Amino acid sequence: MTMTHSLSPESREDLLSRGYSRRSLGRVAALLAGGFAAHSLIGKAEAAPLTALPEGDIAKMVRIGSNECWTGPFPEAAQTGAAVVYQSNRYDPTGHMRSDLISAASSVENIPETHVMPWSGSSDPLARAIVTFCSPARGLVTADPSYEAGWVTADWLKIPLNRVPLMAHRGYRTDVRAMLKANPNAGVYYICSPNNPTGTLTPLVDIKWLVEHKPEGSVVLVDEAYIHFSGTPSAVSLAAQDKDIIVLRTFSKMFAMAGMRLGLSFARPDLHERMLRYDGESATRMLPMPAVACGTKSLSMKDNIVARRKEMIAARSMTFRHLHKRGLTFIPSDANMFVLDWKQPAAPIKEAFLKKGVIIGRSWPIWPNASRITVGSMEDMQQFCTALDAIIPA
Repeated sequence: MTMTHSLSPESREDLLSRGYSRRSLGRVAALLAGGFAAHSLIGKAEAAPLTALPEGDIAKMVRIGSNECWTGPFPEAAQTGAAVVYQSNRYDPTGHMRSDLISAASSVENIPETHVMPWSGSSDPLARAIVTFCSPARGLVTADPSYEAGWVTADWLKIPLNRVPLMAHRGYRTDVRAMLKANPNAGVYYICSPNNPTGTLTPLVDIKWLVEHKPEGSVVLVDEAYIHFSGTPSAVSLAAQDKDIIVLRTFSKMFAMAGMRLGLSFARPDLHERMLRYDGESATRMLPMPAVACGTKSLSMKDNIVARRKEMIAARSMTFRHLHKRGLTFIPSDANMFVLDWKQPAAPIKEAFLKKGVIIGRSWPIWPNASRITVGSMEDMQQFCTALDAIIPA
């Protein structure tokens, strides 16, 4: 049986009014239908090294290529989620687990519950925001390099895309003024902070500036997947002030729930309502309840978050000291990843690490001589340093 997906008449008319052609409506429907974002080229790039390995070998390797957390969920949160597995015959075992997650996020982030939306991960709302606020006349603007899922969505929808280089002279920050200049009439200005792959921060004052100066009808989309590793002030405060901003979060990183698929977005209600117009009801309500239980518990575990952040920083600092000692070039990071410049093509070096049992991250087109390295456990990073010294002797 072939499954098809169609847009509602209202959605079709809205897209047509914003300059999408009738031919492109099918591409929009396909994007929204079944996890194009989740199974995009980005996901394939993250998993590529794993598919080439013999079955059973992966667990023995150092996996510092996909920005996953080096350990599992907080044990108490995992136990809470595990208990719900036995009630998974129900869409919502208690009838209020989804609302409990919203309430917990509202309390922790100091934002009204009306401004919180749960999702199965953050890929769906990222792609959905681009569909909602961009068009053939109003494109997408991002930093370069940055998380590429938005690029894939823009290409799929055939909308204008501007990629603005990071500011090397300012610690590889996102250049918000150059973003606005690149397209003064864009529909979405996407900021990943801390940025993937560099781990560098966009100061909240810069995000505020862009929100205040962007064109009417557009939004600033802030991806805070790695915010808990930095401890920096969040842009959620701007969403609480009803600004034209959407903030994305995922439980995949600090909370170590990458395989459980849970995320949140924070925005004023009318922005969420526009995103939900495109078949969003099931995407926000049909959630994996063990993940919801685990995530709800995790949000309140402040001491555990701080402890895990300190553990990551210790492993990162050790690695940076080693790189300094070796005289290698890298970008200092505020998250659980960093970019290392090999001064030569990165692809062969990645393969050399793979032969040593270490999976490192990919490169970006703008920096083909550099690799993204995830910060794993202290033991992971010690093994990385040992492998590095063997591959690139002093």
